[in-house]
Amino acid sequence: MILRELGDGDALYRVIVPRWSHAPTSGAGAALKGGRFNRAGLEALYLSRELETAVEEYRQHEQLLPPGTLVTFLVGPLLVVDFARGYEGDGWDPIWAEYACNWRRLAFDERIEPPSWVLGDLALDAGAAGILFPSAARTGGTNLVLFNSSQLPARLLRVHDPNGQLPQDGRSWPDPSNPISTR
Repeated sequence: MILRELGDGDALYRVIVPRWSHAPTSGAGAALKGGRFNRAGLEALYLSRELETAVEEYRQHEQLLPPGTLVTFLVGPLLVVDFARGYEGDGWDPIWAEYACNWRRLAFDERIEPPSWVLGDLALDAGAAGILFPSAARTGGTNLVLFNSSQLPARLLRVHDPNGQLPQDGRSWPDPSNPISTR
């Protein structure tokens, strides 16, 4: 496993569902059912190194892009697993070759533990805050998963919002359980 420090203030990106733009550093959504590298119950924030990768990750191979809020994050310094080049054999346990498994099918349909969840466990056990990894949505793109993102100090994970344009709470959005507040 290759561990390295992610730079101080590296810019990474994520397109967020507008309704949740008041909580951009939250990984609570990924904690509900899990994600590629996080088990259900483990908060994780998935970011991209490139704008184009962030858009493709949000689009998830759909023909049309749904509405979203593009957010820039300034990250680091953080110790991460640097798997950005993918599995190359040397220095990597063979289980890392399974990082791109169909974790959804394994977890939800077959009800077995995806190998990629074990990789998240290995990263956490090594003291890493996250994993840099190749994007499955955009060839040549790189993503970063940060574990327990809402617990990271603001100096290590900052949202770039110099003019305060992101909402501060969820009151900007209608309550779907209240028919009077929906549009």
